[in-house]
This record gives sequence, structure tokens and C-alpha cells, in this order.
Amino acid sequence: MKKLLLLTLLALCGATFARAEPDRADLISRVETCEAILREFQQNRDLAIPPHVWQRAKGLLIVNQFKAGIILGVQDGWGVMMVRKPDGRWSLPVIINAGEASIGLQLGAKAQETVYIITDEATPRKLFANRVRIGVDAQAVAGPKAAEKERTNEEIFKAPLLAYTRKSVGLYAGATIKAGHISRNDEANFLLYNTRYTLPELLYSDWVQPPPEVQPLMQFVQSLTK
Repeated sequence: MKKLLLLTLLALCGATFARAEPDRADLISRVETCEAILREFQQNRDLAIPPHVWQRAKGLLIVNQFKAGIILGVQDGWGVMMVRKPDGRWSLPVIINAGEASIGLQLGAKAQETVYIITDEATPRKLFANRVRIGVDAQAVAGPKAAEKERTNEEIFKAPLLAYTRKSVGLYAGATIKAGHISRNDEANFLLYNTRYTLPELLYSDWVQPPPEVQPLMQFVQSLTK
């Protein structure tokens, strides 16, 4: 928990209403934060994604969002997305943006961490067009958790996104979730991977070798889907 809080603070440090341009160290911190989020979810009995869900996973989205402001509340954030290749290997994690604006009195700040299991191959490709609205362009429902004893309803797996969020503890599997939007961030990935390849090439090709900084996340995800 201490490591996750430290990584999140480092990754969010200096964030303002106008998005600051991150350097490569900031982007590495984002990847490390997403790894820490996933590890903490898997260690929490109330949040852990069960093995039979991982076996169905076609992709993975880890999102870290925050809301801050006094007059205008802006829910902003970022995350990483990965896809599972036909041979079972997982792709590089690509940086994405995530957020949603809301008008009204907002005091203080709060964070929301969410892990989405992608159950189809079409949803990641929707980001080729830049933006996907979760719950609109891609239906999202609360996913079954490891602590749940009942048999998983197969209807749940018809949703392209199974959501696991700290806010949904106690929310029954299959409940509909609407959670803003995600969009591609090619500029961040150019910097992180020192390449001009964009999101489609990074996810679906083997043209870029994973740098050491992203390998721990890749290896952890791979271990969950063996």
C-alpha cells in the first residue's frame, strides 16, 4: 500500500487543470503505478480477479483517475492498455488518457483505480479512432471476484469490459458501469518507447522490444494468465 501511494503521488505530482507535458520518468512512474494497482487488487480478496476470468481475457486496461477542483471539477487520469496475442503472449503496455469532466462544487481530491478485463478483440481496436466512451461505445459491467462463491453467469462475459474498482466492492457481478472515456496518447508512447510507432503497432506487432522498465508489469500479467 505504501509503495502504491508513493508511486501515485509521484505520478500525479505537478498535475494541474492544464495537462502538463510528462517526461519519460513520469511515464515510467505511470507504468509502475499501474503494476502496483494490479498487484494490490490481486492481493485483496474482495477485489481479486479470479483465474477463470483471466483465462478469457483478450486485453487489459488499468486506469488511475482523480477528481480535483473547487468550482469546476475535472476528473482526469491515465492508464495502460495491453492485448493478448494469439500465441498467449501479452503486448507492450501502451499509455492511454482517461477522464471525464463534471461541473459543480468539488472540494478536495479523490482517486479511483479500476482494472478492466477486455473480453473481446474488437474493443482495443476502437482506440484506433482515438476515443472510447466506457459504458457507451464499449459496455462495461462489474466483473465476478475471487471472493464470490456463486457460479459466474455466462451472460456477464457478453460485455466487452469487466470492471474491477475499489468503489465497486460489494457491487454484484453484472451491474452496469459507466466510467467516462479513454483515449490514445501516441506522444507519450513515442517518448516511453523511443519510437514513432503508434498505438496499433505497439499493441499488435513485435517491432519494438520491451524496455526493462515495462517488463515487470508484462511478466506479472503473463503469470496471471498461464
